[in-house]
Amino acid sequence: MEQASFKVAIIGAGASGIATAVNLKRMGIPFVIFERADDVGGTWRDNAYPGLACDVPSHLYRFSFAPNAEWSHEYSPGGEIHAYFRDVAKQRGIMEHVRFSSEVTEARFIGEGQWQISTTKGDGGLFNAIVLATGILHKAVLPSIEGRDSFAGTAFHSSRWDRDLSLAGKRVGIIGTGSTATQILPAIVDDVASVSLFQRTPQWILNVPNNRFAEEKKQAFRTEPGKMADLYNHLNFVFNERFAAALVGENDEGLAEMARMCRENLEQNVHDPELRDRLTPSYQTGCKRLIVSDKFYPAIQRENAHLVDTPITRIEPTGIRTEDGVLHELDVIVYATGFDPFAFFRPAVIIGRDGVSLNERWRESCQAYRSVAVPEFPNLFFVGGPNSPIGNFSYLRTAEVQIGYVMELIRRLADGNYREVEPTQEATDAFNAEVEQAITRTVWVTGGCTSWYFDKRGKVVSWPWSYGRFKADLEQPRMEEFKVA
Repeated sequence: MEQASFKVAIIGAGASGIATAVNLKRMGIPFVIFERADDVGGTWRDNAYPGLACDVPSHLYRFSFAPNAEWSHEYSPGGEIHAYFRDVAKQRGIMEHVRFSSEVTEARFIGEGQWQISTTKGDGGLFNAIVLATGILHKAVLPSIEGRDSFAGTAFHSSRWDRDLSLAGKRVGIIGTGSTATQILPAIVDDVASVSLFQRTPQWILNVPNNRFAEEKKQAFRTEPGKMADLYNHLNFVFNERFAAALVGENDEGLAEMARMCRENLEQNVHDPELRDRLTPSYQTGCKRLIVSDKFYPAIQRENAHLVDTPITRIEPTGIRTEDGVLHELDVIVYATGFDPFAFFRPAVIIGRDGVSLNERWRESCQAYRSVAVPEFPNLFFVGGPNSPIGNFSYLRTAEVQIGYVMELIRRLADGNYREVEPTQEATDAFNAEVEQAITRTVWVTGGCTSWYFDKRGKVVSWPWSYGRFKADLEQPRMEEFKVA
């Protein structure tokens, strides 16, 4: 099959979808991006809450092929990241390939190396390969709390922030204590009458200030791009090698150092012993995703900020009632309760060879071959699929590694080497068996906590090895582990 007649569907116009498109365009392979919303940017388009910033350094959280000298802070504000992705898509000629407001409802393999796409706008067309770039954090999770719909005030998930809402003088309740909640509270505490943080589990927090880049520094990046490349490589080593190795049991000294820094932050910056005790986690540092903030501890100690760690009983029209019988009267409730990281492509339906449903196959636990493909689903590829390193590496860097691997398979398909390619069940089972054994040595399992890394079966679905192994495993396809036709 010649490349001119070969066509790829990309599902999702977030970071990984844009990067996939840039690679396909470079290869001269036609493609279409299906996007459910009316703009690119994925999670950085959807989230616009006060205080939003990335927890990965700015000069690492970018595409390797699109350095950016204009970041304003060491950890980029969300709006800047969204603008960056949109600019890259425009500058690289990607926008004209996007079908906006076209959510994929079904992808069905019809044989002869072809997939039929259906969308909310009808027939999406036939494609020879699909890249699922739907992201990880897009399906909002709301807690199952009695009376949740009875609240008479304003309530919303943090990813659906009401941008027209003024919080001035309001009594605000935030449910959740992860990265989102710890960013929102400091950003609103000066404006609200009061803010109550409803905590189920305290978090370890690393004290890292988010400094602005001086104009002189940005000018140096503009005139000497090599400095940005050096910084990117340095951050890649520190974050993806040393930090990641600590989480998977390959850098005990680094893990101990992180634990010391988090404990010192808590002891030195939370002055009331009772509050400090209530903010002290009972699990090992790194077991949950580490929070980076120098603002949360000062903010939670403000007079109008309240930590509520008594469990919630129910939500009532005027506020939240806790198990001690106290009614916390509120005007606004923010659900900073995270996302379902195992939603992947859902709510779309994906039907593979012989009518096999991926939704049914993954009902309880999601398994893939090296995070990028699944048996019985020919020419279907994932960026950010099961066992991607969602908890330990920079997402953009790992996405590019996966995309490089997928591009090699797509190149072979487009060149006519194969009509269909899919991993064997034996290779997929062997990989997942190795994962299950290796994951037991990681801090996510040994650290004594539960987190969003665990699936319904209680299995951690992340990458249990080093970044070096991740790159090596996805350097080149091992074609002996694939079925081809």
